[in-house]
Amino acid sequence: MARARRNVKKKQKRTVGFAIAHIQTTFNNTIITFTDKEGNTLVWESGGTVGFKGTRKSTPYAAQLAATKAAERAMKEYGVKDVEIRIKGNGGGRETAIKAIAAVGLNVKAIKDVTPIPHDGCRPPKRRRV
Repeated sequence: MARARRNVKKKQKRTVGFAIAHIQTTFNNTIITFTDKEGNTLVWESGGTVGFKGTRKSTPYAAQLAATKAAERAMKEYGVKDVEIRIKGNGGGRETAIKAIAAVGLNVKAIKDVTPIPHDGCRPPKRRRV
């Protein structure tokens, strides 16, 4: 009995010369996402996907490995050459992630801090008494 084959579209290989690297650093993890100009995700890596668990995900070394792996994949799979970096958060891997992306061989065009800062928004939680 012959099986009917469905029409399956082959994934086209896109080449994106310019990408935006979003680095989100928290106290628990660092997530690096490469997107195109429209914001469509190309590649992403985090401290957990590189192989770290628990508190080691928040280390600068985990952020460095994640940024290196994401940048290499973006260059290999999509042909990224130039990158703009946008940093959000105040975790431990901010500077090391930027250095790792630059060390891979990508041309860093701009570095922008997009950490949300409240302009007298919500009331903060009460102060801890230890």
